Amino acid sequence: MKPPLAWTLDDVAAATGGEITGEARTPISAVSVDSRTIGDGSLFVAIAGEHFDGHEFAAPAMANGAAAAVVRSDWTGSVTPRVAVPDTGAALRDLAAYRRAGLDVPVVAVTGSTGKTSTKDMLARILVGSWASPASFNNEVGVPLTVLGTPADARFLVTEVGSRGKGHIAWLMPAIQPDVAVITNLGVAHLETFGTRENLADAKWELVDGLHSEGTAVLPFDQHDLTRRRVGKMLTFGSEPGADVWYDQVELDDKARPSFRLSFGDNEDSIRMRMAGGHQPRNAVAAAAAAIAVGVDFESVLTGLERATGSPGRMEIHHGRVTVINDAYNANPDSMEAALRTAAAMPGRHVAVLGLMAELGVVEDAEHRRIGALARSLGFAALVVVGADPGLAAAAGAIARRVETADEAARILRPFLRRGDVVLVKASHSVGLEALALRLADEVAA
Repeated sequence: MKPPLAWTLDDVAAATGGEITGEARTPISAVSVDSRTIGDGSLFVAIAGEHFDGHEFAAPAMANGAAAAVVRSDWTGSVTPRVAVPDTGAALRDLAAYRRAGLDVPVVAVTGSTGKTSTKDMLARILVGSWASPASFNNEVGVPLTVLGTPADARFLVTEVGSRGKGHIAWLMPAIQPDVAVITNLGVAHLETFGTRENLADAKWELVDGLHSEGTAVLPFDQHDLTRRRVGKMLTFGSEPGADVWYDQVELDDKARPSFRLSFGDNEDSIRMRMAGGHQPRNAVAAAAAAIAVGVDFESVLTGLERATGSPGRMEIHHGRVTVINDAYNANPDSMEAALRTAAAMPGRHVAVLGLMAELGVVEDAEHRRIGALARSLGFAALVVVGADPGLAAAAGAIARRVETADEAARILRPFLRRGDVVLVKASHSVGLEALALRLADEVAA
């Protein structure tokens, strides 16, 4: 694909309202916030994070090939050429908005409590020639970088959009301006932040509010608090025949890969997916509806879904003498339940290594107890809980053991595991179980 940008520093100043120091005709071919991976001709934007200040890396970025930098107006460093702005985070968003205004391709944006990344991954496979969010670039930095990274010859742009509170998605909308807005679902994720389901719905609805008059909202048929809000074009998805795009006849093979029937209008056909998980058909119909909304034919939707693969750390299955399910990138009650049920459907003895589901607020204890009880009722042979535990181990009873660290979990598991076992590793990202999942996968492969 062609490089994303053919800008000069003048364009950067025009987009951000910043002040140039140095040569205004300096060419810019890409935008980065990481001095370690920056390429020749890139613009380095010095973002300030909670635990770091990107301005400390402006000079290293220039030494690594950056053509120029965007810095805060009150910064006293000597890097040139540069564009000085009041707020570098807002400047990154404004650069993405400038790029978005120059894109003549359909833009599909995906939000929701669960399933965002999987739905985005499926869309990226269906929409041939698309550019999609890398990994989970779904926040105030990742979304602008996704838009800015769109190659000049991309045919579609697919972006995943997260939210930690009201106004977050609205703040990003100048950079997104979607033609299709997808809300995968509303769950109990992040209730600590949002407080109520209504607040959560309001926050996710900001994506739909950003649609232009001819834009299409793609919404879950079974969540009427969303569908009844919509005035304008809408496609619904779900497992009910009343949805515009729907599925039934779900079966899982011995590797937890689903096959099912997909229907839209007079079209219907059966497909088998490469992505594992009994929850994937629901993500698939959301992706199918979004693809149909931008004009993709039904047969191409089927082909794309059958070829789709997931992002690392999301139902990533490693087969060896023991099967390891690395679903450790993140967790909430809905995705935790789906992962446990998927693991339990696979042949073998079942073991779960779980950790905290963060940001659940007042439902934290109840949801952790529910998940612990579910593991017990599904017949898991063992449950290892790593770190803080608001009730997982207590609800799971005799099968559970709590440890402080992932290293302790590994020491317990090594002598316990036997050939043919299935091990699920899952927790919120802050628990840090990804490394344990990969270590277990390496060990069982060896």
